Amino acid sequence: MRALLISLALWGVTCLVLAVGLGWGKPAQVVGMFVVSGLAVGSLYALGGLGLVVLFRATGVLNLAAGAIGMSGVMIAWQLVEWGIPAPLSWIAGILFSSALATGYGRSIAPRMAWREPVVKAVASLGFALILLGLASFLWSDDPRKFELPTDKAAVMILGLRVTVTRLLVVLIALAAVVLISVALQRTRLGLQMRALANDRRLAALIGVPVVRVETMAWALSGVLFGFAGLMFGDLVRLQPAVITFLVVPCIAAAIAGRLQSLPDVLIGGLAMGVIESLLTLSDMFKSIRPVAPFVIAALVLIAMNRGRRLTFAGED
Repeated sequence: MRALLISLALWGVTCLVLAVGLGWGKPAQVVGMFVVSGLAVGSLYALGGLGLVVLFRATGVLNLAAGAIGMSGVMIAWQLVEWGIPAPLSWIAGILFSSALATGYGRSIAPRMAWREPVVKAVASLGFALILLGLASFLWSDDPRKFELPTDKAAVMILGLRVTVTRLLVVLIALAAVVLISVALQRTRLGLQMRALANDRRLAALIGVPVVRVETMAWALSGVLFGFAGLMFGDLVRLQPAVITFLVVPCIAAAIAGRLQSLPDVLIGGLAMGVIESLLTLSDMFKSIRPVAPFVIAALVLIAMNRGRRLTFAGED
């Protein structure tokens, strides 16, 4: 808990300093709008990072296809709406499609590389992402399209700022996801089995942990998180396959901020990265480095928090 509070304080101070420094001389409401926008996008980074961490801890796979899986789900949802399917059913279908894609990969391709190096596993998932992106480019043209939710038109006033219900819901859902997944990992049998796999896969198999079932559940859960993040990203940012596919980049940075272990740290890191990235837009000098900001931040976090320690992506390998 002490480490978490320190992490929260450091991220909070960093965001506050940037908000004051980059927003100096600008109206407070303008700066506040950028902070709110950053929190919403940062929540999506955090949700994707949660999916990556849960999956990595259970299977040892760093899934670089997370963004492409979310992209596929939102494109399916958009297409179903265009065909006249009721919107709520289309959204659910999109998330389930993302989960099915993740589970299908996890059961058909990932087991064939169970004993390969982590880099090989990650590169294989990147190949899967490129396949999905290629299929999406073939099926859908580059014409501008828009994905909307009913909550986009509703808003609440917070500290004098008009915040859409969509942005508020994304932040609340990210917070709820961290709490529910953390409780599940600590209090349920499946969570115990996932933690056993994370500690020692061979020993877990020897003591009777159903490895295949646990891994399947981890792939399915990560797919749901990727699908929801893709759905929200298509609404809040841009409904474009390539843009959503590369959402995985800041999600990986958020996962690294949590050292691929701590879910609360992933949430805090993801939110902070979204806010910092948004605040950089206020500066003509720094707005051009926005795309690389999450990785620069993650690298600084690793240097600060892991001095004398070694971060690996190898699990038990």
